Amino acid sequence: MKTKIVATIGPASSSKAKLKELAQAGVSVFRLNFSHGVAADFASIIGYIRAVEKELGQPVTIMQDLSGPKIRLGVLPEKTIQVTKGMRLLLGLPDRRTDNLPFLPFEHAVILESLVPGDTMVLADGGLQFVVRERRGDGLVLLEAQNGGIVTSRKGLALPGKATKVKALTEKDRKDLADGLKLGVDAVAISYVQTADDVLEAKELIRAGGRDLPVVVKLERQSAVDNLDEILKATDVVMVARGDLGVECPLPKLPGLQKRIISACNKASKPVIVATQMLLSMVNSPAPTRAETTDVANAVLDGADCVMLSEETAMGNFPVETVRYMRRITAEAEGLLLDRRTLEAPDADRGIPEFLAYSACLLADKAHAKAIVSHSMSGAAARQVSSRRPSQPVYALTPDPVTYKALNFVWGVNPVFIGHPDKVVSHLSRAEAFIAGCPDIAPEDCAVITAGQLRGDDATSTRGTNLVKLYWK
Repeated sequence: MKTKIVATIGPASSSKAKLKELAQAGVSVFRLNFSHGVAADFASIIGYIRAVEKELGQPVTIMQDLSGPKIRLGVLPEKTIQVTKGMRLLLGLPDRRTDNLPFLPFEHAVILESLVPGDTMVLADGGLQFVVRERRGDGLVLLEAQNGGIVTSRKGLALPGKATKVKALTEKDRKDLADGLKLGVDAVAISYVQTADDVLEAKELIRAGGRDLPVVVKLERQSAVDNLDEILKATDVVMVARGDLGVECPLPKLPGLQKRIISACNKASKPVIVATQMLLSMVNSPAPTRAETTDVANAVLDGADCVMLSEETAMGNFPVETVRYMRRITAEAEGLLLDRRTLEAPDADRGIPEFLAYSACLLADKAHAKAIVSHSMSGAAARQVSSRRPSQPVYALTPDPVTYKALNFVWGVNPVFIGHPDKVVSHLSRAEAFIAGCPDIAPEDCAVITAGQLRGDDATSTRGTNLVKLYWK
């Protein structure tokens, strides 16, 4: 089980029994969607997950997904408006309606002020498209419909390719985040990210709450893709949120965009999740379509660390069966990925950590090692090894409980919590002791160790991984 599965929890999966089945079927990360609730709604679910984690004796990561700004129309007085191609409508604050043109109430003044003639606006997940024709002196915006359809109240609105001044974190998000930290979530996903500053703001709030958790950036905006390099430096995990991203860019460009994002994450050794409609037909069917099966497999072949289920496990009729099917698909894709894998040296401008990870994987291949064992305080060494996509299982030993849960996002990595043993100070000794007691590594088997070698007995003397060793059990 190398590719990790993220499952969204909802009415179909919120019981303790169902959560246990999902974890046993292969879920590593449970997603709590705060767009559909507040902390109090998830308190019992978190308690169930912790109980399941203890019963199974394996790490289970809880990811809080903040809702972000909801950019939607207001309530239409007419309830519905039948739109035809070429039809003109007005968009504006609810109290600004002045004439007989169809009116779309919209409460985001900051976005209204940013609109200029020629901007494209879409509603209903891209089903309805409009072009801005005029900014009127009364503050209203004149739109022209590019196709036909029906507009109803509270429809989501998007401005493909246009950066706005809307902040990623709303007041609700701040409250939800503070409450989630108190409940003990392990990671936080943020929506509507546009720049690295959005990530840094979330991290400041997490630190202010007394925690230091990984941040997952949901790439939903074209502006975020344009700023990907800077965002990657700031974030810990990336999610390719294909639903909103598919509205921001033309759908035929989405596969190439997914590959580009995944490649950038792999090069940066940052875990990447592919999400949205992966096995959507299994909401109502016990088996996926051929296209969905291919989509999941291609995400693995592209280099995704995780694949995510949303409606399928939150409200579907076959949540456990969906996870089992996804696990079967990923297992087949992993076999193909490893058959096609060519271990390549890092680019010359890369740092020592990348070359140490490459050396570990090269040694593991040449020595036919059964495993790679990385002692890592922050998890960086294990992520570097994972990014080379080794065929061997990677055991990541860490005494840090945050790192222990964060490694559940990383392809091929089995997190191992080692605590702070008083009698074994050396990181290398800890790794050798783990191998000695690991039932998956037989006597006379070879393993490759990466660790930070201490100077003497000073446990604070290391500065990251500085050792790669071949070790026979």
